[in-house]
Amino acid sequence: MKTMATIAAALFAAALAAGCAAPHDPNCPADARELPLQALYGQWDARFDDLPGAAVVQLGKHPEYAGVRGTITRRADTSTKTTVAQLAGDVDDEGALSIDESLDGRAISGVWSGTLQPGACGREFRGTWRDAATERTHPFVLRKTVAQEGKP
Repeated sequence: MKTMATIAAALFAAALAAGCAAPHDPNCPADARELPLQALYGQWDARFDDLPGAAVVQLGKHPEYAGVRGTITRRADTSTKTTVAQLAGDVDDEGALSIDESLDGRAISGVWSGTLQPGACGREFRGTWRDAATERTHPFVLRKTVAQEGKP
């Protein structure tokens, strides 16, 4: 007869084999609506599926509403220059991280919509970025790299 510890170990091993990093942590928010706004503050790594390299996203408190404001810096490769765009957004009523991007501070140049990934404890979002000029979309992954000082 197997003991409960043996059964638990077998279930954990099966979860790892299936690609799960670990059983669900009950302290991790299941949805971005459960995530404290401050958890979005800090530095993030943004990767787009068919665009070269990574971009650096810096988010902090929005001064006018319960949301975030920041920048995205897309690093230059040998054929393009580095660009910095402004970001502003929040978590919408459906639990999606929604961010507007602007290259000039007035017109929207891109729109982000992503969902918190299960088990990521607020440190990874996946979704779609849409270029406002061309309407082309790109899947993105946004991963937290550095928390803002004093924040999660």
